[in-house]
Amino acid sequence: MKKDGGELMGGASGKLGSSFRAWIRRCIQLPADAWLYAVGKWHSFGESQKMIAEAQPLVMQPALVAKLAVSWTQLEQEQEAGGSIASPAVSSGAVAGSADHALLASIRADAVHLNRNNVTRTEAYLALYERRPELHWALLAHLVSRNGGWNMTDLQGEWLPYLLGRSAREAVFRFLERANALIFQDAYPQLLLYEASCRAGRPLFHLLPQLGVSRFMVPVWQTFWKSGDSAILTVALIVNEQNYIEQRIVQQPFFRKEVLNTLFFGLQSLLQLNAVVFCYRSRGEEMKLAGLVLENFDNLKERIEFGKRLYALLFGVPEVHGGACAFARAFRHTGSRADYAPHLFAAVRRDPPKKPYRERLSGRRLAPGAAPLFSPELSSVWPDREVEAPEPGDWFRQAVQVLPYFQKLPLPHSFEMTNEYSLLLNKIELAVLASQQWKP
Repeated sequence: MKKDGGELMGGASGKLGSSFRAWIRRCIQLPADAWLYAVGKWHSFGESQKMIAEAQPLVMQPALVAKLAVSWTQLEQEQEAGGSIASPAVSSGAVAGSADHALLASIRADAVHLNRNNVTRTEAYLALYERRPELHWALLAHLVSRNGGWNMTDLQGEWLPYLLGRSAREAVFRFLERANALIFQDAYPQLLLYEASCRAGRPLFHLLPQLGVSRFMVPVWQTFWKSGDSAILTVALIVNEQNYIEQRIVQQPFFRKEVLNTLFFGLQSLLQLNAVVFCYRSRGEEMKLAGLVLENFDNLKERIEFGKRLYALLFGVPEVHGGACAFARAFRHTGSRADYAPHLFAAVRRDPPKKPYRERLSGRRLAPGAAPLFSPELSSVWPDREVEAPEPGDWFRQAVQVLPYFQKLPLPHSFEMTNEYSLLLNKIELAVLASQQWKP
């Protein structure tokens, strides 16, 4: 019996020792990795510059922005004269007729039906963009929403369960799901109303307040109807969506306590878990990624400028735009990272999870004989959640708070992320190995 117990203890000790040796080996490898990372960053910068040389920078027409500034100032003055700011639907003087009521009911029903989960939202954005390619925001939203789905399934995937407990993962999922759902329920009806206007041959944007949309967006849609300026519309939707979730999500007490003010969320910048990537080539191990890393989610201005840079990248760089569109059309979104990197991830786990975790990566690839990293489909790990009604109110207050965002749309200097993404994965794996050394 003693011998058997000793063998069991020896086996457990051997596994822990193997994990510890792997962690030490990875730590010793860090200087070499840092050098490779620096070389890779320089290569990525060079690749970015080559693509920028063929870029078509986006421009917002100053004359249209000036007209919008007048409209927003008028709204501001009306609000000041009217006192407190109510919900847009409550304060609007627009009266809908029977046909309008039927249209509004149809739009609301479609939005509810497609707001079931991240997958249905993400595919809805793409379908709408395919029907109305002038709606640039729909494609941007599709690709960003793909990233949101991957972040959701990561919580139940290969690595994060080692770093976060069950209740913490649940809180982060609620945070991601709520933000994803609120943006969809506000923005998607706007896109459908525009589509209905196209069918009717006349603008129907007087109905926007009946859908609870901010006053800020009404003159934007009216201007877009006349000018067709996709850049101004897209930036306005970015400004709107980030302001829309600022009080409802970012400053919401539960999410601040359970997610945003936690140590894990603070480590996101270090681990680069808040990277948004666009796959613009996916053939075996020739995966190519472009994207950016959001450093400070807490900062409203930074989130808006981040969204603008992603937009400038997606629609200003032909190679990224063409590749991202081809990828989106070829690979249906499931929430699994195997959608774009099947050489690294698998939606079905080959073997039961083992503890302690053994390293699987060797640079940009799996180590010889290593099983793919588990990245499940969304439907297999997170059931649908009922979307609660958003808190009422209109975020728009003053024209001065939004006008600075409509001055320019600069391209990021470096955005090719294939090498950086590989380092990101290695850093997360190293964090998992390290966490096992300090757990009792």
